Amino acid sequence: MKKTSLLIVCIILGCTIYAAAQPSKAIIPLGGNAWVKGNALLTDTGVTSWKSAKDIISIYFRADAAQELMLALRLRVPMGKSRVSITIGKNVFIKQVANPVFDTITIGTVAVQPGYLKIDLKGLSKTGRTYADVTDLVVSGINPGNELTYVKTGSSFHFGRRGPSVHLRYDIPQEIKKDVKWFYNEITVPQKMDVTGSYFMADGFNGGYFGMQVNSATERRVLFSVWSPFNTDDPKSIPDSLRVKLLKKGATVHGGEFGDEGSGGQSYMNYPWMAGKTYAFLLKAEPDNLHNITTYTAWFKDIAAGKWLLIASFSRPQTNSYLNGLYSFVENFEPNNGDKVRMAYFTGQWLGDSAGKWHRITGATYTGDETARKNYRKDYSGGLTGGKLYLRNGGFFNDLTPLNQKFSLSAGSHQPAIDLKNLPQ
Repeated sequence: MKKTSLLIVCIILGCTIYAAAQPSKAIIPLGGNAWVKGNALLTDTGVTSWKSAKDIISIYFRADAAQELMLALRLRVPMGKSRVSITIGKNVFIKQVANPVFDTITIGTVAVQPGYLKIDLKGLSKTGRTYADVTDLVVSGINPGNELTYVKTGSSFHFGRRGPSVHLRYDIPQEIKKDVKWFYNEITVPQKMDVTGSYFMADGFNGGYFGMQVNSATERRVLFSVWSPFNTDDPKSIPDSLRVKLLKKGATVHGGEFGDEGSGGQSYMNYPWMAGKTYAFLLKAEPDNLHNITTYTAWFKDIAAGKWLLIASFSRPQTNSYLNGLYSFVENFEPNNGDKVRMAYFTGQWLGDSAGKWHRITGATYTGDETARKNYRKDYSGGLTGGKLYLRNGGFFNDLTPLNQKFSLSAGSHQPAIDLKNLPQ
């Protein structure tokens, strides 16, 4: 029966015609999904100044199902002609390109398996000054049900290239829900997981965060910050009545302000912490009912050295409560290192009440930020391994742990032995 006859019959009988799902296409912008080794320039609009044969441009996306995909690049060659190689797993395509205006250049068809794919671009020869300007990877023939994961146009390429942040949100025992004066936690970063741009945050709370960072190849910090209740990204705009005040700090600690992601008081100590070693973090909250402020104080301990160090003490206005909203996280704040894996173990979580009695944390919920929740990136995991809580992100690994899982802790850790009355002041 012809399609027109079938349509007439269906209209008369009231039946429904279902169109077969068609293969789709994805345009993957290099600005949010590529990394460069070498001197080529990568911006939100793509790759330019690609001059050296030593430059490698790596593009990543993730497929949910095995199939064949057709790949192409949107590019131009400003002058002359260029030969470039495109490597996808064991597949190597050599293309000669000479279009002076942007056009979509077919690469070829590849069979893919579920997981992340890496596409490497390298220059082989050129007659002009640069190999090409490249804006997008175009993926065609995507079967229905094979979702591709990548950072979409219209989202933040900055946060997409930083990668997903993951958190552990700790259960607070019901009997001390409003009486958590102390929060104790430990972090161990495994060898080779201490990537530049990483923040391993131990003691987060509704009001601030406290942990350790890798700021460069030569600088590492222990950082403690408290947000102002005034909502702004500009610390200079905070009224005096809503300003977080630094009350005291350790002798080698820098005190100041922060902005851009909320604003408030910030302190940090340069400290050569090392991967493979365990460090302790202790946070204290003292609410002042009369003046409607709460004072937060943070101490750090290199467990092997056996000595507590004062980081800082801040007063936060319009706040009158003990600690709540307790959590830890791992994030990357350096977009150029979003293609590298980082990981941390979190152990020994304990809470102290206002009477000095310790209570063990017995569970945590594993969550992610918007980059993870919106499926821009799926290289994140967390939960329990070997009885330890852990978080891992970045680097385009494939063993994804779905978000919003709850993990229970066994009674393995010992109550911290801390002389609370004699901590350094």
